Amino acid sequence: MMKFRFRRQGADPQREKLKQELFAFHKTVEHGFPNQPSALAFDPELRIMAIGTRSGAVKIYGAPGVEFTGLHRDAATVTQMHFLPGQGRLLTLLDDSSLHLWEIVHRNGCAHLEEALSFQPPTRPGFDGASGPPSLARITVVLLVGAGDVAALGTEGGSVFFLDVPTLTLLEGQTLGPDEVLRSVPDDYRCGKALGPVESLQGHPRAPSKIVIGYSRGLLVVWNQAARCADRVFLGNQQLESVCWERSGRTLVSSHSDGSYAIWSVDAGSSPTAQPTAATTPYGPFPCKAINKILWRNCASGEPLVVFSGGMPRASYGDRHCVSVLQAASLVTLDFTSRVIDFFTVHSARPEDDFDEPQALAVLLEEELVVLDLQTPGWPAVPAPYLAPLHSSAITCSAHVANVPAKLWARLVSAGEQQSPQPASAVSSWPITGGRNLAQEPSQRGLLLTGHEDGTVRFWDASGVALRPLYRLSTAGLFQTDCEHADSLAQAAEDDWPPFRKVGCFDPYSDDPRLGVQKVALCKYTAQMAVAGTAGQVLVLELSDVPSEQAVGVASVDLLQDREGFTWKGHERLIPRAGPLPWPAGFQPRVLVQCLPPAAVTAVTLHAEWGLVAFGTSHGFGLFDYRRLSPVLARCTLHPSDSLAMEGPLSRVKSLKKSLRQSFRRIRKSRVSGKKRAVAAGSKLQEANAQLAEQAGPHDVEVTPVQRRIEPRSADDSLSGVVRCLYFADTFLRDAAHHGPTMWAGTNSGSVFAYALEVPTAAAGTEKRPERAVEAVLGKEVQLMHRAPVVAIAVLDGRGRPLPEPYEASRDLAQAPDMQGGHAVLIASEEQFKVFTLPKVSAKTKFKLTAHEGCRVRKVALVTFASAACEDYAETCLACLTNLGDVHVFSVPGLRPQVHYSCIRKEDISGIASCVFTRHGQGEAAAPGPGRAGQAGDPVVLVAPHRALCSPLRRPGFYLISPSEFERFSLSARNVTEPLCSLDISRPRDATPASHRLRESPKLNQANGTPGLVLAPQSCDGSPDPARSKGADTPEPPEAALSPTSVDSATSADTTLDTTGDVTVEDVKDFLGSPEESEKNLRNLSEDEARACAILIK
Repeated sequence: MMKFRFRRQGADPQREKLKQELFAFHKTVEHGFPNQPSALAFDPELRIMAIGTRSGAVKIYGAPGVEFTGLHRDAATVTQMHFLPGQGRLLTLLDDSSLHLWEIVHRNGCAHLEEALSFQPPTRPGFDGASGPPSLARITVVLLVGAGDVAALGTEGGSVFFLDVPTLTLLEGQTLGPDEVLRSVPDDYRCGKALGPVESLQGHPRAPSKIVIGYSRGLLVVWNQAARCADRVFLGNQQLESVCWERSGRTLVSSHSDGSYAIWSVDAGSSPTAQPTAATTPYGPFPCKAINKILWRNCASGEPLVVFSGGMPRASYGDRHCVSVLQAASLVTLDFTSRVIDFFTVHSARPEDDFDEPQALAVLLEEELVVLDLQTPGWPAVPAPYLAPLHSSAITCSAHVANVPAKLWARLVSAGEQQSPQPASAVSSWPITGGRNLAQEPSQRGLLLTGHEDGTVRFWDASGVALRPLYRLSTAGLFQTDCEHADSLAQAAEDDWPPFRKVGCFDPYSDDPRLGVQKVALCKYTAQMAVAGTAGQVLVLELSDVPSEQAVGVASVDLLQDREGFTWKGHERLIPRAGPLPWPAGFQPRVLVQCLPPAAVTAVTLHAEWGLVAFGTSHGFGLFDYRRLSPVLARCTLHPSDSLAMEGPLSRVKSLKKSLRQSFRRIRKSRVSGKKRAVAAGSKLQEANAQLAEQAGPHDVEVTPVQRRIEPRSADDSLSGVVRCLYFADTFLRDAAHHGPTMWAGTNSGSVFAYALEVPTAAAGTEKRPERAVEAVLGKEVQLMHRAPVVAIAVLDGRGRPLPEPYEASRDLAQAPDMQGGHAVLIASEEQFKVFTLPKVSAKTKFKLTAHEGCRVRKVALVTFASAACEDYAETCLACLTNLGDVHVFSVPGLRPQVHYSCIRKEDISGIASCVFTRHGQGEAAAPGPGRAGQAGDPVVLVAPHRALCSPLRRPGFYLISPSEFERFSLSARNVTEPLCSLDISRPRDATPASHRLRESPKLNQANGTPGLVLAPQSCDGSPDPARSKGADTPEPPEAALSPTSVDSATSADTTLDTTGDVTVEDVKDFLGSPEESEKNLRNLSEDEARACAILIK
């Protein structure tokens, strides 16, 4: 008798290798404006700028595409930042008084920003004052003296310590205490009062050994560190806020808490000066707020340029956020909508120049960065090529469009330029130009669309590292709102004094919450788009290159279909303006469709080839023919108990009694079912253990994975009629012999409706459709067993590929779908993925994600992955994001799990909800991969002999890590969008990179999504970098390619990332060793450290 043993199929080594060539997780770059900025610095030699945040992030920016990101180990607020001029080093001060030295270092053929050294002040008992030894308890201000080798640290107790910057060690014997300063102060000024904290430290512009020390009480002391004495003493009586030197070093300017600033003359005299040369209160004589910072810049014209923040009249304008610019008789009060963090001027830094000649003023605000051109009359704002505030109005939705045609791109750029015309020198006037972007020009363009609360849609260039604004579409002009009244009041206020000037684009207030954009859909081939809003408005727009004045067609679609027993309790619909309206160049509205009741639109899709737009709300879905301006279909999806759907998102009338009743019913039901399962759990567990003990082993028989029990959802749950997704497809629905247009709709209760459409076809050689009405007939209706919400629907052709987008096949922009074999429809719900055959709609394959992984699906996309090893090999897979923040990839149509990664923290609900996958790429199709036989369930293989037809270059996704920042990630192993730039750095030849000395706490990097330890500089093969041991006289190449390591943002610092498989002992045994080997390695490491030499980057 023959014995048959069924063995479980093991992992295919060839397939595992192919996975590594296809999939890799990268967090590449952060787009947008840093969240909660707290500090600012500028290097006038390298022309680079640094921004620190409250979460401890450090971001350095130069020319567009030049960007570095770092993150402190402790999530503390960055209070001050200072560049070591020309060295590519940055000194940061945190709110815990710790100092950190950052530097751009070269390693493994690239360079990135690293934290090199840190310094924590020693904590001593007592306090910093005259009665005890000076204590470095709390640092209030930092000054880099001379070339930056020494830092002066002002403290809260009035002492000044000196720190050696290359080693971050205190210099003994050079500490300046307040008692030593008081010796130079007259007795009548002391009068038993303390000097207070050190508010400001400024280095003398001509004498590096001299610094001015400003105390909170108002005392200013010009201290000669070389002679250890006070050269000049200025006896101020007002509380000091800031101090600034005039370029020649003969004048000091101080600002005070009463809204005044004073000018002090620094002459050869040595007697203390009690009265300033001049003092003025710009916005007096009434009480004013403090001038927090002041800058004094000399000009060749003879009139200095004075820039200061604050100082506004306390009673009338104390709540304004202002920066004033004063030159001669010209005064401009820049009025911002968010708090001023810091500002600097870009001016001449050469010592031989007699004048500052400021070129630009950069103001860092809490919500945006504003740059003014000081060389152009009127001081206009300079459009920022990056750091644009994504959240100028709150982001309500987003979408990504890949492979934008060149013609559409040029038209969008032209429309954007007409919106904000700038002089020809506007691009060259951007002052932050440090470094060079070495990244190649993207071969294909990508658009990121963001919908906002104020009814605008913004178009962003997402092709590279810098997210550049292209065009802004506003839908508010079509409706009657209170904008005109608010604008008239603002215009009236502009005529008053002070001379306010509104600057910046951050506007957190919306004129009408009903204007909010909920969904957008763009057809990139016809330049038509649909914009859906909060009050049920659906706009169909078309791109125009010239301004026009025209009326907009208006239609209404009743989704309730006169159903009785339902009363809408929410907001009213928006009232459109009547008559022809002027529209600027860009997207201009053609049709307005108003859903009734006016609930927020939850899904929208556009098919420009058929001239149809589909939309859905919490009450149902509709289909509209925008070419004939006629409704085609309206279907109500409400359940009789959906009373909550009638109240709207803005209504305060909620059925509290019903909600409490349903909650108690669920609790009671879960307790009863839990007791029943607990009784039988013990016996069933023993039986299962006995059966497992009799098995031959895990490798001898296939074991079915344990599945969680999923309870079906109640049919009378509130909001079960919400339409979650809509989809158009040309497929087989009525029979297997005839295919035609169809529309699919999925709801929150697990229902799927499929309609067969009769769309009149255009005559041969033309695209104009006959004037016949479109008809819709219900073809199929599917009800999922567990009533899980349907997230996405997609139809696959005979080869298992997703259908092309409208116009792609008819215009030979993509290969036509296979209409010979049987089609299938992929339905993704929150709990599982399921493939049904068409037209019978019978189940083919499925994967129960919730049962296997215990998570729910939030976002789904069909993605094309290109191989990193083979130029012409690619696979189309299903990518999904779960409520736990994990990204899973499955083969299509077999639904076999491929890889999964941890992407977003599960607590970051807004980040998960805002995630956007890119659309799938298109390519030439062929049989399964070379040397492999095609089997059922294999991934779809695309072979592209012509590169022009294949577009799986980048497979990124975007999600919000803060209200103002998008995190960009990639799932492809082939190409990654990340900074690649160069920077000319000049450092002293005898300076050893400080990063060599930081060994005790290795830094965690996120390279390719896998945590790694950087313990020592090594070459690509793992051996010590030979560049580190060539000697101090061996310089590095003058240009270093900079590819900054991706560092997680502070909002996702604890994210752990997976590789394609689980980590086993076999994977890490090469890194394990005996204690003797560990001691030997540490000894060798110390010897290598002693032999480490300097790296000179010129």
